[in-house]
Amino acid sequence: MDQRKKIGLEKIINSSYNNTTGIVVLKDGKRIYENYFNKYTATNEIHIASVTKSIISILIGIAIEKGYIKSVDQKVLDYFPDYTVKTGEKAIQSVTIKDMLTMTAPYKYKSEPYEQFFTSNNWIDFALNLLGGKAENGKFTYSAIVGSHILSGILVEATGQSVSDFATDHLFTPLDIHIGSDVVLHDKEEHIAFFQDKDVSGWVVDPQGINTAGFGLTLTPMDMAKIGQLYLNRGVWEETQVVPAWWIDESTKEHSRCSQWGNLPYGYLWWIINEKEHCYAAMGDGGNVIYVNGKKEMVVSIASLFVPRAKDRIKLIREYIEPMFEDSVFWLRMV
Repeated sequence: MDQRKKIGLEKIINSSYNNTTGIVVLKDGKRIYENYFNKYTATNEIHIASVTKSIISILIGIAIEKGYIKSVDQKVLDYFPDYTVKTGEKAIQSVTIKDMLTMTAPYKYKSEPYEQFFTSNNWIDFALNLLGGKAENGKFTYSAIVGSHILSGILVEATGQSVSDFATDHLFTPLDIHIGSDVVLHDKEEHIAFFQDKDVSGWVVDPQGINTAGFGLTLTPMDMAKIGQLYLNRGVWEETQVVPAWWIDESTKEHSRCSQWGNLPYGYLWWIINEKEHCYAAMGDGGNVIYVNGKKEMVVSIASLFVPRAKDRIKLIREYIEPMFEDSVFWLRMV
């Protein structure tokens, strides 16, 4: 019966979630399921899209723990002392790192000007120029790419390292995760190709060489699962405290709420799925997910190629994957 369920699951994936490239399921710290689709293998990286934001959240927490950043209550402009605030624009002066992490910072735009952002000479300055305005501070306003990039600028200013170097030293190396080289996207065609290409690797950088925060990182499904397991372990990896436990507690509890997507609670660049089960996720376009269920001690990572309006992977996990793999003893024998 269980084997039939496994076959049934993969039929569902191949029919209804057919842009999936890989799925890894960990239960009680053990790998109980791993499979690849669309001619991908365990070594293929995928562009994880907005899952990158949750990686940035982790790096902010590490930077605070190590003293590079004082707290989430620091003002954003503390890290950009040369930025000139225009006359009458006071809202930007009160914006904090916490506002950026919880998507409650105000912006001057109604919809993000992606093309203008990507074609500007300085993405950080462009983003700062859009921060503030007359919008209400404290109201959830999802910034997919533009505003999120400011957090990368803060990391660079605070640590004196590139984001990728800081991440490698303090997050990826302890987890034995290897990321590719920096990726420069010169024009619109290269941007589109990066989102659609099946063979990408590395981390996108802006014209100043600052790694992106809202998108642009590539990882394997197992890399993604390791991040989830690290959080399930409260920041400990092989007896080393990689991420402070207090940061995991803070970043995976509700701080704001996204009204346009089912009133879903939001932490520090993590989506809160079910507070009673301490269930949360990093989610990106196309169906890229790092999913953690603290109560069930389960991690699910799903890597996917970009397609518009991808089907909800959380529904796939909650309705199909979790119920199948709750009995880890059987599946450990199957792997």
